Amino acid sequence: MEQRSCRAWAVEEFGAAQLGDARRRARLITMATRVAQNPGGHVSSVFRRSAERQGAYDFLESKHVVAEAILTAAVDATNRRAADFPFVFVPLDGTSLNLADLARAKDFGSVGSRERGARGLKVVDAIALAPDGTPLGIATMKWWARGQRASRNRGLRPAAEKELQHWLDAVEAVTDSMKRVAPDTRAWFQIDREGDAQYLLEKLAASGGLFTVRSQSDRKLSTTGTVLPGAGRHPEKRRRYLRPYMYRRPPVAHELLEVPARGDQPARLACVVIRTASVVLHMCEKLTSKHRTLPLNIVWVCEYGRGERARSRSGKTTSRALDWMLMTNHSIDTLEDIRAVVHGYTQRWRIEDFHRAWKKGACNVETSQLRAREHVVKWATVLAAVAIRAERLKHLSREQPHAPATTELSPREVEALILLKRRYRKKNEEIGDQTPDLETATRWIAELGGYTGRASGGPPGTTTIARGLAHLHIAAETLDAIKSPSRSD
Repeated sequence: MEQRSCRAWAVEEFGAAQLGDARRRARLITMATRVAQNPGGHVSSVFRRSAERQGAYDFLESKHVVAEAILTAAVDATNRRAADFPFVFVPLDGTSLNLADLARAKDFGSVGSRERGARGLKVVDAIALAPDGTPLGIATMKWWARGQRASRNRGLRPAAEKELQHWLDAVEAVTDSMKRVAPDTRAWFQIDREGDAQYLLEKLAASGGLFTVRSQSDRKLSTTGTVLPGAGRHPEKRRRYLRPYMYRRPPVAHELLEVPARGDQPARLACVVIRTASVVLHMCEKLTSKHRTLPLNIVWVCEYGRGERARSRSGKTTSRALDWMLMTNHSIDTLEDIRAVVHGYTQRWRIEDFHRAWKKGACNVETSQLRAREHVVKWATVLAAVAIRAERLKHLSREQPHAPATTELSPREVEALILLKRRYRKKNEEIGDQTPDLETATRWIAELGGYTGRASGGPPGTTTIARGLAHLHIAAETLDAIKSPSRSD
């Protein structure tokens, strides 16, 4: 984006970073500004001027700059924006960065299948979303490097010795930071099947926030806290499991649910049947053989009248049918409560969009050639904040299409965009002087980045938007230099 608008964002995001020296904070703000203007995974491709490039390397390699301080500044900025809402959705997920380490000399670890020998870093991260799904920023990031050998007896180790501990730390970090910056806002965690673990469920229940976790396994139900039909006189001998129990529950609603496009699967409408229940889970800790119970509400969303795979109108197999067994501590007393739970879980996909923009799309963090874990984490944190910003623009262009473009772009930026559009317009297009709406401006920006606008391609994505923003920045900066030649950089 144009320099002044990008700098205002960078100041808001990292202006409170506690780096021990005002000059380091100024360098971080300058770096974030340049990355927002020209996203990329290579430091050398982001910074065109040699002095800025060397300054960025010095900052990332400095022992006086701690990655946690950069993250804390970004998280606090997110929570200040979250303070405007009674709650925010917090999708929590794990991913990995596959990084170059051909000589295996960097302090990275194994990622993916150990047999393939890929190297990189693992991270559990979370983002915050407004109740309408608008991205607000990073909520936490927990990094680590895996060992080269898989640990034995994984089921008989305490949580502190498992990768699960990073998930627990992430929940605690989000909860603590929100209590500190936005005490009147509750986090509503949204977690996929990977988070269906006893320790994590107990941590979420004790956090004081809301959570929705998709069940991975068919969990046992406690016979003392759940009314089980047909249990007879000896319920302890007829223990029930969650899925068979939910099958017997009557439907509470039939809904149409929008399923977004994913990969080569097109967006579609799914007709789902919803069942609910309040149950008490029975859990046994393998390490100590202790039995515990956990009361939860269940919302089961199952695609109605379909087999294992759903089909489009043409009859072509497109995607798996929806089958979400959602465990939550949110109320399910009314239909609006139930819809809120379902809507919240659909927002979990936002973190997958963020990962694509961060790792492969707009920011290409996996192309980084930095040589140390700490250096990569610092750089990746800045890129993550920029990726969230690009996701925000994409979301607003779809959800608030008629808002003026100046809500997200500077006046100089809009002026440059109109000039570029006139130059590359189609023969039948007429481009006036009026400010375009956000949807139109975003489409024009994406066209600069290679978006074709074909009907089968869907709306612009983060990658083409980010590419277009890089072109727009150059045009806006040139226009600003022509009209304000005396202004120093």
